[in-house]
Amino acid sequence: MTPREVFLALVTGVAEGRGPELADLYAERTHVVHPFHPLRPPAIESRDELREHFTPTDESRRLQRTAERIRIHETTDPEVIVAEFDYRGVDTGTGVAFVQPAIFVLRVRDGTIVESRDYFDHLTTARSRGQLDSLLAALEART
Repeated sequence: MTPREVFLALVTGVAEGRGPELADLYAERTHVVHPFHPLRPPAIESRDELREHFTPTDESRRLQRTAERIRIHETTDPEVIVAEFDYRGVDTGTGVAFVQPAIFVLRVRDGTIVESRDYFDHLTTARSRGQLDSLLAALEART
């Protein structure tokens, strides 16, 4: 698959809740980071870690979302694309609607993602799930 096709399979699969099968879009050894995550989790380095990352939790099952306003930018490097999009949806547990803007910078080699920098609005996610207070408490505990 091309980088564009891999990206579209990824965001569509996330929106449709395909969970652990999404790990197959990544190389066995990969590097996935979420630079804007307030808690700065470590990079995800393998397909097995991604399978765990994509395994649905009770909270992730509550999200109904679609990927919208997708804009894919080709770069001079044929392996790299920059994709802008929004996840629009509702948390069925809280009833809160959300729009989560995102930008992914993907490096796709031989049809699989070998590197990804995923920039999300994590505060919007925490707020829509009623988790903003616990996120702020976790941040406070780190200082």
